[in-house]
Amino acid sequence: MHGWIILDKPNGLGSTQAVGAVKRALRESGAGKVKVGHGGTLDPLAEGVLPIALGEATKLAGRMLDSDKIYDFTVAFGTQTDTLDLEGPVIATSDHRPTLDAVQAVLPRFTGPIEQAPPVYSAIKVDGQRAYDRARAGEAVEMKLRAVTIHALGLAASTGTGEAVESVTLSAHVSKGTYIRSLARDIALALGTVGHVTMLRRTKAGPFTLDMAISLDKLRQAANERAIGSLMLPLTAGLDDIPALPVSLQDAQALRQGRVLLGYEAATGLHLAIDGDIPVALVEMQDGEIRVVRGFNLMPKEDE
Repeated sequence: MHGWIILDKPNGLGSTQAVGAVKRALRESGAGKVKVGHGGTLDPLAEGVLPIALGEATKLAGRMLDSDKIYDFTVAFGTQTDTLDLEGPVIATSDHRPTLDAVQAVLPRFTGPIEQAPPVYSAIKVDGQRAYDRARAGEAVEMKLRAVTIHALGLAASTGTGEAVESVTLSAHVSKGTYIRSLARDIALALGTVGHVTMLRRTKAGPFTLDMAISLDKLRQAANERAIGSLMLPLTAGLDDIPALPVSLQDAQALRQGRVLLGYEAATGLHLAIDGDIPVALVEMQDGEIRVVRGFNLMPKEDE
């Protein structure tokens, strides 16, 4: 069991709970003990693409954390909560409602490299403690600005009467480390009002898209039918952007031992070394040398 299950995470379920649901499904399907991890946290109130790594694919979970993401999210104007979403109490209000033209005009200001202050209710550590723990203890937490990149930001839908809009739904393609709740807060403030996120749905994480995702109900059904394997994507599905580098059986064994290879011609950068159709290692090609970045404990099956 080495590969990916892409969950369409429902509202109200934490990422750790989603991992637990996959572990239970694997046990119920008779798969035995399998290492499981997720490739990018989603808030409990968020929905959508949550990559779940199984077996050796867990070694790639860090690459998913570093990957770009795409989100659809709705910003409701007029109220701001302390959590910047539906969960927290209201801490600020405004009677001002922006026009749709004003919303469209302000979006370019939030496209490209920007700086944002993460939400106080986030898992970022401040002086050794999680920010949300300090906030829940009643402390005044100062969040430092961080640099992120908004690759694309556009209007998807809006509601309201006349020219004033009560809410807008936006789509954002963002770099790692971007907080959509902070983006929504800052857009509202730039429009002369306040706002908070009422809907957040991740539609893409790295190479994984919503059309690859399955519901928890489908996962449970597959577990009952002992057919979870049919829902899995291969380990290499998380490496679609990495060129393959075929190596010989002898060199594959050398890479598994962490040795440096010479004599291969390939572009400088990251490659996936493969022995036939077996992933051997993520390797870095530099100055004619191939060095292991991340090895996989996968061996060809012996002929019976």
